Amino acid sequence: MANSLPVTLDLKKLTLKDALDLAILIEEAAANRYLWLSKHVGGRYEGDAADVFKDMVKNEAKHMKQLKDKRKKLFKGQKRVVNRDTIPEVEALDFSTPRFNMSARQAYEAALAGEENAFDYFTAAAKVVKDPKVKKLFLELREEEKEHKAFIKKKLAKLPKGPDFEVSEADEPGSDAG
Repeated sequence: MANSLPVTLDLKKLTLKDALDLAILIEEAAANRYLWLSKHVGGRYEGDAADVFKDMVKNEAKHMKQLKDKRKKLFKGQKRVVNRDTIPEVEALDFSTPRFNMSARQAYEAALAGEENAFDYFTAAAKVVKDPKVKKLFLELREEEKEHKAFIKKKLAKLPKGPDFEVSEADEPGSDAG
Protein backbone atom coordinates (compact mmCIF):
# COMPACT_ATOMS: atom_id res chain seq x y z
CA MET A 1 0.00 0.00 0.00
CA ALA A 2 1.36 3.40 -0.95
CA ASN A 3 2.25 5.92 1.71
CA SER A 4 0.28 9.12 1.63
CA LEU A 5 2.09 12.09 0.20
CA PRO A 6 3.29 14.67 2.74
CA VAL A 7 1.01 17.59 3.48
CA THR A 8 3.88 19.97 4.22
CA LEU A 9 5.56 19.42 0.86
CA ASP A 10 3.74 20.63 -2.25
CA LEU A 11 4.96 18.21 -4.89
CA LYS A 12 3.31 20.21 -7.67
CA LYS A 13 5.77 23.04 -6.99
CA LEU A 14 8.81 20.88 -6.30
CA THR A 15 12.02 21.94 -8.05
CA LEU A 16 14.63 19.47 -9.23
CA LYS A 17 16.98 20.57 -6.42
CA ASP A 18 14.27 20.04 -3.83
CA ALA A 19 13.33 16.69 -5.35
CA LEU A 20 16.96 15.56 -5.09
CA ASP A 21 17.05 16.72 -1.48
CA LEU A 22 13.83 14.83 -0.79
CA ALA A 23 15.26 11.66 -2.33
CA ILE A 24 18.52 12.02 -0.38
CA LEU A 25 16.63 12.42 2.89
CA ILE A 26 14.48 9.38 2.13
CA GLU A 27 17.57 7.25 1.46
CA GLU A 28 19.26 8.61 4.59
CA ALA A 29 16.23 7.78 6.74
CA ALA A 30 16.09 4.26 5.30
CA ALA A 31 19.82 3.71 5.89
CA ASN A 32 19.49 4.90 9.50
CA ARG A 33 16.51 2.63 10.05
CA TYR A 34 18.34 -0.40 8.63
CA LEU A 35 21.39 0.45 10.75
CA TRP A 36 19.22 0.51 13.89
CA LEU A 37 17.68 -2.81 12.91
CA SER A 38 21.08 -4.39 12.24
CA LYS A 39 22.01 -3.66 15.83
CA HIS A 40 18.75 -4.90 17.36
CA VAL A 41 17.97 -8.16 15.56
CA GLY A 42 19.97 -11.24 14.77
CA GLY A 43 23.69 -11.18 15.37
CA ARG A 44 23.63 -14.92 15.92
CA TYR A 45 25.44 -16.16 12.81
CA GLU A 46 26.84 -15.00 9.48
CA GLY A 47 24.04 -14.21 7.04
CA ASP A 48 21.32 -13.72 9.67
CA ALA A 49 18.84 -10.86 9.90
CA ALA A 50 21.46 -8.43 11.24
CA ASP A 51 23.61 -9.08 8.18
CA VAL A 52 20.60 -8.60 5.89
CA PHE A 53 19.98 -5.18 7.39
CA LYS A 54 23.70 -4.31 7.20
CA ASP A 55 23.56 -5.11 3.47
CA MET A 56 20.53 -2.87 3.13
CA VAL A 57 22.44 -0.03 4.85
CA LYS A 58 25.16 -0.38 2.19
CA ASN A 59 22.55 -0.44 -0.57
CA GLU A 60 20.84 2.73 0.69
CA ALA A 61 24.19 4.47 1.29
CA LYS A 62 25.28 3.72 -2.27
CA HIS A 63 22.07 5.12 -3.67
CA MET A 64 22.29 8.17 -1.38
CA LYS A 65 25.86 8.89 -2.59
CA GLN A 66 24.73 8.75 -6.22
CA LEU A 67 21.97 11.25 -5.46
CA LYS A 68 24.32 13.53 -3.51
CA ASP A 69 26.84 13.47 -6.37
CA LYS A 70 24.11 14.40 -8.84
CA ARG A 71 22.87 17.22 -6.58
CA LYS A 72 26.39 18.56 -6.08
CA LYS A 73 27.02 18.55 -9.83
CA LEU A 74 23.81 20.41 -10.59
CA PHE A 75 23.39 22.66 -7.53
CA LYS A 76 26.79 23.02 -5.87
CA GLY A 77 26.67 25.35 -2.87
CA GLN A 78 22.91 25.93 -2.93
CA LYS A 79 21.15 25.52 0.41
CA ARG A 80 18.67 22.76 1.09
CA VAL A 81 15.06 23.82 1.67
CA VAL A 82 13.52 20.37 2.08
CA ASN A 83 14.16 18.97 5.54
CA ARG A 84 13.37 15.87 7.57
CA ASP A 85 10.19 17.41 8.97
CA THR A 86 8.69 17.95 5.52
CA ILE A 87 9.01 14.43 4.19
CA PRO A 88 7.07 11.22 4.78
CA GLU A 89 8.48 7.95 6.10
CA VAL A 90 8.66 6.46 2.63
CA GLU A 91 10.64 3.27 3.28
CA ALA A 92 9.55 2.95 6.88
CA LEU A 93 9.32 -0.54 8.27
CA ASP A 94 6.76 -1.68 10.77
CA PHE A 95 8.86 -1.76 13.93
CA SER A 96 6.64 -4.46 15.41
CA THR A 97 8.03 -6.85 12.76
CA PRO A 98 11.72 -7.03 13.80
CA ARG A 99 12.53 -9.31 16.71
CA PHE A 100 15.56 -11.07 18.11
CA ASN A 101 14.79 -14.43 16.48
CA MET A 102 14.07 -12.97 13.07
CA SER A 103 15.40 -15.09 10.21
CA ALA A 104 17.20 -13.70 7.19
CA ARG A 105 14.07 -14.49 5.16
CA GLN A 106 11.88 -12.50 7.53
CA ALA A 107 14.36 -9.60 7.44
CA TYR A 108 14.34 -9.57 3.64
CA GLU A 109 10.53 -9.71 3.67
CA ALA A 110 10.47 -6.65 5.96
CA ALA A 111 12.97 -4.86 3.71
CA LEU A 112 10.91 -5.77 0.65
CA ALA A 113 7.86 -4.11 2.20
CA GLY A 114 9.90 -0.92 2.66
CA GLU A 115 11.13 -1.00 -0.93
CA GLU A 116 7.57 -1.57 -2.16
CA ASN A 117 6.44 1.48 -0.19
CA ALA A 118 9.19 3.55 -1.81
CA PHE A 119 8.23 2.26 -5.27
CA ASP A 120 4.59 3.17 -4.63
CA TYR A 121 5.57 6.60 -3.28
CA PHE A 122 7.68 7.56 -6.30
CA THR A 123 4.99 6.24 -8.65
CA ALA A 124 2.36 8.42 -6.94
CA ALA A 125 4.70 11.42 -6.69
CA ALA A 126 5.58 11.23 -10.41
CA LYS A 127 1.89 11.58 -11.22
CA VAL A 128 1.56 14.74 -9.10
CA VAL A 129 4.66 16.76 -9.96
CA LYS A 130 4.50 19.39 -12.68
CA ASP A 131 8.19 19.91 -13.50
CA PRO A 132 9.22 17.43 -16.24
CA LYS A 133 12.75 17.12 -14.78
CA VAL A 134 11.33 16.22 -11.36
CA LYS A 135 8.93 13.74 -12.94
CA LYS A 136 11.87 12.14 -14.77
CA LEU A 137 13.86 11.94 -11.52
CA PHE A 138 10.96 10.35 -9.66
CA LEU A 139 10.48 7.80 -12.43
CA GLU A 140 14.22 7.01 -12.25
CA LEU A 141 13.92 6.62 -8.47
CA ARG A 142 10.94 4.34 -8.96
CA GLU A 143 13.03 2.17 -11.29
CA GLU A 144 15.82 2.14 -8.69
CA GLU A 145 13.31 0.86 -6.13
CA LYS A 146 12.16 -1.73 -8.66
CA GLU A 147 15.78 -2.94 -8.87
CA HIS A 148 15.98 -3.06 -5.06
CA LYS A 149 12.83 -5.17 -4.98
CA ALA A 150 14.24 -7.55 -7.60
CA PHE A 151 17.50 -7.86 -5.64
CA ILE A 152 15.59 -8.75 -2.46
CA LYS A 153 13.31 -11.20 -4.26
CA LYS A 154 16.36 -12.94 -5.71
CA LYS A 155 17.82 -13.29 -2.21
CA LEU A 156 14.48 -14.53 -0.86
CA ALA A 157 14.27 -17.25 -3.50
CA LYS A 158 17.42 -18.83 -2.05
CA LEU A 159 16.30 -18.88 1.59
CA PRO A 160 14.21 -21.37 3.56
CA LYS A 161 10.84 -20.22 4.86
CA GLY A 162 10.10 -19.33 8.47
CA PRO A 163 12.15 -18.46 11.54
CA ASP A 164 15.57 -19.92 12.25
CA PHE A 165 14.21 -21.42 15.43
CA GLU A 166 11.11 -21.24 17.56
CA VAL A 167 10.99 -18.69 20.35
CA SER A 168 10.49 -21.52 22.86
CA GLU A 169 13.90 -22.91 21.81
CA ALA A 170 15.74 -19.63 22.34
CA ASP A 171 17.87 -18.63 25.27
CA GLU A 172 16.60 -15.72 27.29
CA PRO A 173 17.73 -12.43 25.74
CA GLY A 174 20.94 -11.32 27.44
CA SER A 175 21.72 -14.81 28.79
CA ASP A 176 24.62 -15.36 26.38
CA ALA A 177 27.86 -14.38 28.08
CA GLY A 178 29.54 -13.87 24.68
